[in-house]
Amino acid sequence: MGEVRAVGMKVQIRGTGLIGTSLGIALSRKGYAVTLSDPSPTAERLARDLGAGALVTGGGDEPDLIVVAAPPDVAGAVVQCALADHPSSVVTDVASVKGVILTHLIDVGADLSRYVGGHPMAGRERSGAMHARGDLFEGRAWVIVPTDVSRTSATDLVQQIARDAGSVTMVMAASEHDKAVATVSHVPQIVSSLVAAQLRLIDQDAVALAGQGLRDVTRIAASDPRLWTQILAGNAEAVGGVLRRVHGELGELIEALHGLMPESDGLGSLDVVARALTAGNSGHALIPGKHGAAPAAYDSVTALVPDTPGELARLLTDVGEAGVNLEDLRLDHGLGQPFGLAEILVVPAAAERLRRALERQGWRVLE
Repeated sequence: MGEVRAVGMKVQIRGTGLIGTSLGIALSRKGYAVTLSDPSPTAERLARDLGAGALVTGGGDEPDLIVVAAPPDVAGAVVQCALADHPSSVVTDVASVKGVILTHLIDVGADLSRYVGGHPMAGRERSGAMHARGDLFEGRAWVIVPTDVSRTSATDLVQQIARDAGSVTMVMAASEHDKAVATVSHVPQIVSSLVAAQLRLIDQDAVALAGQGLRDVTRIAASDPRLWTQILAGNAEAVGGVLRRVHGELGELIEALHGLMPESDGLGSLDVVARALTAGNSGHALIPGKHGAAPAAYDSVTALVPDTPGELARLLTDVGEAGVNLEDLRLDHGLGQPFGLAEILVVPAAAERLRRALERQGWRVLE
């Protein structure tokens, strides 16, 4: 692939929400000449003030690339307008669904040779420019979705932009992309929201028992409902297929749990429950681990961290001085207590050495 020279390369970003503003910040830092536009004058001025680029003005040279960062339900129309208004520019988008956009562009007879879809697998639970970060895409996947007639030079340009933003790119067809994200992104959002919704039905004292497991499962339930309604509507067929499979397996599990009640004989029910949990183990093992490699089995060392400034930093320093590489870190809060629990994940061979080193430094390490 030919490299694109960032300095002087003109990129116009249409849409200054979380993704558009974060991309503008990242590319501006790399030397791209970024301009911004948004239907909301306040939103585009805020993005400008955050360092995402300059505002689009009348006249001037054509942009080399237009990035459409509009909501999913209007992204297709915005891409269509960008292709028509700028006949020499390459156009991409960052929408979470690709099939509906491609279908729209085919239906209106747009020039698909200059269009290359894209989807950065990055985001936050909070939306809007105020929550933008220039490092949002660092180490994240960015799916490049060319059409059958996209120019090679157009695909190369979109790939280079994604890489300069910090992402790792992969190329997929629109239908392949939509099926994949239905399972790895869209259904997890639904499940997280459904689990979090159950918390409304129990007492607050019961909610206070929540540990890190519930926080992990429900973290993305804080996402913007309006945005996710648009995403799910745009990928309804693929999401519906995955949910039907989940529905079938959930129905079997409900029947099995009913069979474990005192009035039932329970024949075969434990096997159904065990198989469901084991299948979950197998699926979890497929999620890429550190640096994209196969996930490794780590041991955990859990230390109590006082809830005072500098204590967590001191713990991490002590881990480093012990000569142990920290593979992952999970934090939980002690219920009603002035301390937290830091679960440090390390390779099994280093766990006992770290445990002893932290105890020598005065840390209370849990067994």
